[in-house]
Amino acid sequence: MVAHAIISSWLYYCYSLLCGIAGNLLQKLQSVQNAAARLIMRTGRRQHITPVLRELHWLPVRQRIDFKMAVLVYKALHGQLPQYLAEDCRLLTDIGHQSL
Repeated sequence: MVAHAIISSWLYYCYSLLCGIAGNLLQKLQSVQNAAARLIMRTGRRQHITPVLRELHWLPVRQRIDFKMAVLVYKALHGQLPQYLAEDCRLLTDIGHQSL
């Protein structure tokens, strides 16, 4: 349990900063997550990782980044974030057709 808490908190700490990360760097992070899952669950290298991640209730890295960003935007739009963070999140209809 200690290894699980340390590894998962380390992996999930800055996912919101990784939005738009290059594919090769994303794959390296996924490899770290896979290795951590195998270590925690004591599974072999040849065993498929998806059931292991599912048993740990871990999303793959790309999905975790997308989830984290969706939660941040939701909280910003519903007044649940500090003002300095919420100011950077606006609906596209509020600012026209500019890209964020």
